Amino acid sequence: MTAVFVSATGTDVGKTFVTTGLIRHFLQEGGAVEAIKPVVSGFDPAALQASDPGALLAALGRPVTIEEIQRIAPWRFAAPLSPDMAAAREGRAIAFGAVTEFCRKAMSARRGRLFIEGIGGIMVPLDASHTVLDLITQLRVPLLVVAGTYVGTISHTLTALQIVTRRNLDIAAVIVSQSQGSAATLDDTVATIARFSDSIDVIGIPRLADSATGHPAFGRIARLL
Repeated sequence: MTAVFVSATGTDVGKTFVTTGLIRHFLQEGGAVEAIKPVVSGFDPAALQASDPGALLAALGRPVTIEEIQRIAPWRFAAPLSPDMAAAREGRAIAFGAVTEFCRKAMSARRGRLFIEGIGGIMVPLDASHTVLDLITQLRVPLLVVAGTYVGTISHTLTALQIVTRRNLDIAAVIVSQSQGSAATLDDTVATIARFSDSIDVIGIPRLADSATGHPAFGRIARLL
């Protein structure tokens, strides 16, 4: 299975929107696709459809049930905090090795394309000594970095790219997902990030309905994977 890790410069910049759009694109092209989001915080079992795992399942055309969510997102926590803090609130801990093994098993399970969606941003702690970046480093798969157009995103994005580059990871592309009410335009943000990103592809996606399909940006991203 060809795996791609989807991470971001921070929280709520559109990771799941990008992942679901790519899932729908590959399914429409007749490809085999799977997705997992191992760790989730801010999870409400009374609102499965509104959850990130629920959105992934809906895009895959699978039922949004707690049983299906358990298969793709085993580590779920109620508090909308970084995973290490959310787990501590419940008297639990995240075993980094177990998360890594879960991802590796998914990667070897079948043929097709697998999207591994991270939680929060690249440097979010998973436990007392590991971050999302450490997980990506263990898996050694291509990375999509999702950013927004909010004020501060250029600094956040360029900093994230420097950190990832130091780990010698493969950055497939930077995806700039338009933030609501942003003072900066999507085109200007894309152009500025691209100017400082050497040969990394930077692709912008305007604000669309969550279920939108067919936007040419998804085709451009797909051709890089």
